[in-house]
Amino acid sequence: MISVTKIVVLDGYELNHDLNWASLSALGQCTFYDRTDTKNNQEIIEHIGDAEIVITHKTPLNRDVLQAAGYLKYIGLMGTGYDVVDMHVAQQKQIIVTNVPSYASDAVAQFTFSLLLEVTGQVGLHNRLVHENQWSNGPDFTFWQKPLLELRGKTIGLIGFGHIAQKVAKLAHAFSMNVIFYNHRPKKVTESWLHQVDLVDLLKTADVISLHVIQTPDTIKMINSETLALMKPSAILLNTSRGKLVDEEAVATALNQRRLAAFATDVVSQEPIDMNNLLLTAENCFITPHIAWAPLETRERLLDITVENVQAYLNGRIQNQVKVEE
Repeated sequence: MISVTKIVVLDGYELNHDLNWASLSALGQCTFYDRTDTKNNQEIIEHIGDAEIVITHKTPLNRDVLQAAGYLKYIGLMGTGYDVVDMHVAQQKQIIVTNVPSYASDAVAQFTFSLLLEVTGQVGLHNRLVHENQWSNGPDFTFWQKPLLELRGKTIGLIGFGHIAQKVAKLAHAFSMNVIFYNHRPKKVTESWLHQVDLVDLLKTADVISLHVIQTPDTIKMINSETLALMKPSAILLNTSRGKLVDEEAVATALNQRRLAAFATDVVSQEPIDMNNLLLTAENCFITPHIAWAPLETRERLLDITVENVQAYLNGRIQNQVKVEE
């Protein structure tokens, strides 16, 4: 076993307050921080100190941080994405980087449909109206303030077709929706109800468009004024991936001009959301605070695999290593 003296968790708040890190503490001398200032390189460097192993969720490990972390040998990402790490520098310094792939696939797929069902069923709105006595004071056995939509026969278009999108596809099929998808690398399809299309066809034909790609230079603002112009004015756009995939100003404008029916997102470009974000005042915009991954069972799985990754590293066996082509 590799001799380890120090392990640092930079931003464990989401797990620290209700989960037990005893399994990680058993592997070395651990320091746990609820939060590290993501905009303060010096604080990040100080928190890392002379640790060999660092666990991070959203605290960025950029070039300057990695160059200053002279003892660092291993970075454990508490999540699937690796955009918080300068992978070029990490690979140059031979720092092992691992992630936790697919831990939240079921939860995020479930939440994607939660957003869609909120848009189509308007449960939150009508629950509030009932509690405001608009039903009890009304003349009829029923009422609705906004149009309600049935999913049967609608076409959902999935941009990206990894683990989460594949689960969303099965949920959509169960709702009797037509399912199409676009993936930058073609996928083999065996289901008769599933159809692979190019991106332009998807944007033009889908009634619901759901984003399921990682954030890369090529995908940042992939939803913009040009791609929005291809969509139906009645289309619903969903995002449970990364906020920067969307040009938020363009989406807000499309919503307000009724060139897009609704936008439901669990992620935004800057988190926590900026109070001046145009989405906050846009019509038919539904925003949740990045919680698709947050069910207790999902976070327990995240913690378990994060620790398993560290244990494997200490035993000289790397699992879930992130490798990026130069």
